[in-house]
Amino acid sequence: MDDITTEFLIETKEGLAELDNALVLFERSPEDQDLLARIFRVFHTIKGSCGFIGMDRLGRIAHRAEDILDLVRERKLSVTPDFITALLGAVDRIKSITAVVEEKGAEPPGSDEEILERMDAVAGVKPVGEDDSGDSEDFEEEAAESGKQWSSASGDFSSAAKPEGGPREKPADKGHDPSQQTLRVSVDLLEDMMTVVSELVLTRNQLLQTNRTAKNNLFHMPLQRLNQVVTELQESVMKTRMQPIGNAWSSLPRIVRDVCAELGKRIDLEMRGQETELDRQVLEMIKDPLMHMVRNAADHGIEDPADRIRAGKPETGHIRLNAYHQGGHIIIEITDDGRGLALEKIVDRALHTGLATQEQINNMSPQQIQQFIFRPGFSTAERVTSVSGRGVGMDVVRANIQKIGGSVHMTSSEGRGMTFTINIPLTLAIVPALIVEVAGARFAFPQLAVGELVMVGKNCETEIETVNGTPVLRLRGHLLPLIYLGDYLKVWDKHKEHAQLDTRYVVVTQSAGVQFGLVVDHVLDMEEIVVKPAARNLRDVHIFSGNTILGDGTVIMILDPSELMQAVNMRAEKSDSEDNTDKPLLEGAAQENLLLLFKAGDRTPKAAPLKMVSRLREISKNEIELSNGRPVLQHLGRLMPVFSYGGNALAPDNAFLIIFDDQGSHFGLIVDQVLDIARYTGALPDRSEEMLLDTIILNQQSTDVVNPRWYIEDAPGMGGEA
Repeated sequence: MDDITTEFLIETKEGLAELDNALVLFERSPEDQDLLARIFRVFHTIKGSCGFIGMDRLGRIAHRAEDILDLVRERKLSVTPDFITALLGAVDRIKSITAVVEEKGAEPPGSDEEILERMDAVAGVKPVGEDDSGDSEDFEEEAAESGKQWSSASGDFSSAAKPEGGPREKPADKGHDPSQQTLRVSVDLLEDMMTVVSELVLTRNQLLQTNRTAKNNLFHMPLQRLNQVVTELQESVMKTRMQPIGNAWSSLPRIVRDVCAELGKRIDLEMRGQETELDRQVLEMIKDPLMHMVRNAADHGIEDPADRIRAGKPETGHIRLNAYHQGGHIIIEITDDGRGLALEKIVDRALHTGLATQEQINNMSPQQIQQFIFRPGFSTAERVTSVSGRGVGMDVVRANIQKIGGSVHMTSSEGRGMTFTINIPLTLAIVPALIVEVAGARFAFPQLAVGELVMVGKNCETEIETVNGTPVLRLRGHLLPLIYLGDYLKVWDKHKEHAQLDTRYVVVTQSAGVQFGLVVDHVLDMEEIVVKPAARNLRDVHIFSGNTILGDGTVIMILDPSELMQAVNMRAEKSDSEDNTDKPLLEGAAQENLLLLFKAGDRTPKAAPLKMVSRLREISKNEIELSNGRPVLQHLGRLMPVFSYGGNALAPDNAFLIIFDDQGSHFGLIVDQVLDIARYTGALPDRSEEMLLDTIILNQQSTDVVNPRWYIEDAPGMGGEA
């Protein structure tokens, strides 16, 4: 393929990427003359270039599109949905033909009559023949603009001086600054530059490490200058790779429009932060996840207009994308005001496919149940459309985001909508990382995944505890599951070496909505590392996402937080399996319940079903407010009713508050002290009208099992949410 064809393909693909979004916007704002000019200019350029290099099929389609756009420009034709659909069909055909040209170097054989006839039909004009007399004039115009001259006699272009009077000037783009010049550079060249800069950063780090250990070093000042220059060079090269995230969003308005046309919905797509920039490589890898999530929001999330009206919502649904920088990484939020996730459907599907048992479901929080949508092949769609519903997508979403060191978090409110929050790094080549140590071995942990650091040990405020054989950390009222990195990697004997340390660090992290802690011996430093792919013989060890070289020349491995999260889940499943080993697998077998133990009122220990507990926290008397004479507490931007076991909701100092979640309704119960979590084998009766569910024997003590729903539903004079 020659250079001229290559240049044509590059320019055409750039123009086509702009057209999808521009046409959808033009459908909403048909009076926008600047937008019309942009669309017209793209088709005009494609048509002229095709005449120059002999692409007849592409030229005819672009020419016909230009003709009907000219009618709109002259106000002889109105912009209708059918008009936009016809032009989008032309764009799709041009895309398919250019894909073949890119592969084979020439147009494929075929007919485009249905595309041309569709455009003629919406325009209401007589079809234009191939020998239309206007073609020569248009070619002359394009030739003048390209510095060549059209010869009517030979029917070809020839290099020549400008025709008399010079070429007609193109209208300047709005806001164009002629002093800003651009140069097209090969992506491969940029990749090579980034590789060289990465090696330079590694060498810089090694020199700085040597300089820190040397005394009276004559190279101290030159190395500081070198450090500054390398940093500036690194930032400059990074900028050449940066692209606005709006480039990845350009196809989304078209996707939403197609969903609306197929399913009869009305959806507004709002996009904020399109100018937010990130690395080209990262941008390419998030295009598919974004497409899947927006498409699912439009298909599954947003209800039909009639259903929305019955639910008291506006007929038109709303999807919003928002992107912004935060702490060296990118946050992308995708929010819709649709139906949200139906927990009952998810539970039914999980049970039907064998992803979980009823006992496991009973011990899951709503947030944990919602995570089933990320399982491969999982779908609750009642119908399969050309848009979605085949159970493909959300597992790909999470996998692709985790591949680039990012995470995706989901919140859903049934009947009100849902939000996906994606956290991704700015770049994959050079990233900040936390350097940790276990038994003398160092590892890098991506800073993006670090929530906070907690020092634990004998002389610290916080210590590691064990609940049912599982190490946990009590962090602001939450029980955080822990992984000893040394145990997991088997770099030391967990019963000997790690027991000798008085203090350790817990790296608090989160992946796929699961928060956990990683226990390490020491936290050494925060350093910018150059990510290198793992050696071939280590690529099956998924806990490592790659390796890097430290300033002292040591090669260390980079930990993958998502794989560590899988270890947390596997340990929980293994624990459940071991606990049930000796139990009969018969109908009517004993049921297990996890209970939160606490002290309140009299000396009899109290307990409550853990599956209803949202969080724990300390509370003081001055935090309690009154609303209509009822004690309330500010929680998640709302006033939450507060009760106490003894009937007096005014808390003493140093009391504890258990926050319950009953199908989205939150309320608090003040208790004297939270003790532990215990497993009770046996069924608990459903006594919704009584304060106690049952009195059981637990840990060889008589224990009252409190019914949380009694407080919010049946407590005299205290029911209902404030």
